[in-house]
Amino acid sequence: MVDRGATPASGALPDDWPARPERCLALNHVGTFDWDLLSGRLHLDPIALDILGMPPGEFRGGIGDLAARVPRADGARLDALVARALKDGSESYGAYHRVRCPDGLRWAYTQGRIERDAAGRPRRILGVLREANEELRLPDRPGEQNGDRRHTTTVVETTTAALAHARTVQDVIDFFKDARAVEHLGSDLLVLGLVESGRVHLVAEGPSEHFIPGTRYTRIDDDFPMSEVIRTMTPRFIESRDEWARCYPWLWERIKGIGISSAAYLPLIAQARPIGALGLLYREARGFTRQERDLFIALSSSLAQSIARAMLFDQEHDLAEGLQQAMLPRRIPEVPGAQIAVRYRSARMGRDIGGDWYDVVPLPGGRVAAVIGDVQGHDTHASAVMGQLRIVLRAYAAEGHSPGTVMARASAFLHELDTDRFATCCYAEADLATGAVQLVRAGHIDPLLRHADGTSRRLPVAGGLPLGLSAEFGRLDYPVTTVEIEPGETLMLFTDGLVEQPGSDLDEGIRLLAALVQEGPEDPHDLADRLCDVVEERVGEDDMAILLLRRQGTVARPGGRLQQHIAPADPEALSAARHMIRTAVRAWGVRDRADDIELAADELATNALLHTDGAAVVTIRMLPGAGRRLRVEVEDRSSALPRRREPGESGVSGRGLLLVDRLADGWGVESRGSGKSVWCEFDLSVEGTAGAAGAAEVAGASGAEKVKGAKESAGRAGRGDG
Repeated sequence: MVDRGATPASGALPDDWPARPERCLALNHVGTFDWDLLSGRLHLDPIALDILGMPPGEFRGGIGDLAARVPRADGARLDALVARALKDGSESYGAYHRVRCPDGLRWAYTQGRIERDAAGRPRRILGVLREANEELRLPDRPGEQNGDRRHTTTVVETTTAALAHARTVQDVIDFFKDARAVEHLGSDLLVLGLVESGRVHLVAEGPSEHFIPGTRYTRIDDDFPMSEVIRTMTPRFIESRDEWARCYPWLWERIKGIGISSAAYLPLIAQARPIGALGLLYREARGFTRQERDLFIALSSSLAQSIARAMLFDQEHDLAEGLQQAMLPRRIPEVPGAQIAVRYRSARMGRDIGGDWYDVVPLPGGRVAAVIGDVQGHDTHASAVMGQLRIVLRAYAAEGHSPGTVMARASAFLHELDTDRFATCCYAEADLATGAVQLVRAGHIDPLLRHADGTSRRLPVAGGLPLGLSAEFGRLDYPVTTVEIEPGETLMLFTDGLVEQPGSDLDEGIRLLAALVQEGPEDPHDLADRLCDVVEERVGEDDMAILLLRRQGTVARPGGRLQQHIAPADPEALSAARHMIRTAVRAWGVRDRADDIELAADELATNALLHTDGAAVVTIRMLPGAGRRLRVEVEDRSSALPRRREPGESGVSGRGLLLVDRLADGWGVESRGSGKSVWCEFDLSVEGTAGAAGAAEVAGASGAEKVKGAKESAGRAGRGDG
């Protein structure tokens, strides 16, 4: 009996037999990867990094780091393949794709195995990556002619795969301009011409340019092989140098030095009309078999469909882009006291145009409104909705509504449109004299503030639901956040396309933006250009809009209007209202009456919060006219009118309106639809020292300390402290 497990007598096995998997992978130059889908982290071993041509120091562990290493068309095809495998329950996937290396494009093959949890949700992908250049140079099957040429099926599959996701005509041209395109097609040279306005435009030639003078643009009725196949819509095969000289003498005299002996010219036909021609040129004389001619017909048909699809995409994209440009403001107005820069860039991943927009609205009293937003979607419908929404927001702002009301009305408008789209938006109303900025956010990214020393920080802005959704769910309250920007500081509003990147979260993108802003120039226009240059260097998946508003050093002047929304039981909003009033009176040069104005406004706001069930809106503004008169208004939704009454010696309430009556030069109540507005006015043309004395008398004490005590008491009441 033979022991089949015994070692053959011819020799002993190696000490490391059988070889470990790691050695087998390394010897065959096969890399591995591990992609954790939950965290987004990606691990590539050194061989995989080498195949991708990526130095280890450039790889930070995110899938987005590979974007620059894979051509756009191949990357889109891989993304679609992986997404389909994750969704349809597949256990694995595999695909050939190109990789950008220092020496040009090379082919690679990626194969992944999907691990899922008990519920079937994908959680991890383990896979291998190998070079595929050699295997794509497969010889023909035994018995076929020209065995040193790759198999015909490989040619069609390779070319079709490369062109399947070419979305623009330029993507197709880039494929044929690539130095390795001739290798994929099995020729020595190639030329591609497209029909443009009745002429043939030679748009690509490879592997290097050999344009013959006078052939870049030719007529369709010229005596050239490319013109001939377009006229006749029939392939033309040239099998020898003699045939070249006999049929096309003028052209032959100019190309014979290149060393061409034969060629196949193929018409590109889409919807029964010629759109171009492809020429495959060979250095050796050769005949074309029936199988090869069938291959070329299939190849030209696939290429024609890719170009026709790309042409249609370009037309639709141009239409959408023109629509969006028409919807955006043609110019940004000059605003005294501010430098404003805006920029817009469309996505670089071949997507349609989107709904990003910006606007700047000059307002009375040295104020300006700045808006930035993003309508859901990337199509002409998104652009159309964007245009309508921009105009509506501009109109509401110009009508003088408060920032919160502007957003609420815009949301109601979008909800009433016959559309399923929603929009995110950030609205800023700035008083350039005081530096006070009121911010409202509807599902949008927080803005940034760049300080005069170059440092920047994120401004946390209280937010509401996106426009359209807030109206649908009946949540139209948009809180207002008030901040102060100093001369030399820049407010930055932007859409998510500036900070979102594949493989990284939003917070990381904002941190990177803040660092970039800190290193950038001070001038808003130069800074906006710098940000756009950085975006253009990377592969973006979304549109991007930027609005920069830099406050210049201006002389404070009386005027303008500021508002603050105060929600019930919101001490921070009440504190913000106090800050807004202090900022305004300091900038407007009315420090002598600052205590009176702040205390009166505090009393009116506290009364509104204590005696009504809803929110309040505090407004401070300078009245028009020859005299200097300041007005404070507090609006609420209660129709019950307040009345002044004597509190008595031991009364704990009733002093509010008495204080207002003694501090202010006039006060009153106005009905406002379902609510009311309680107001008081201060005459700033004369010294207002009597107000403080009157307030002390009402408080039952003497001196400024009692006025301060009355203010602190009002503050505690507003905070619910008693």
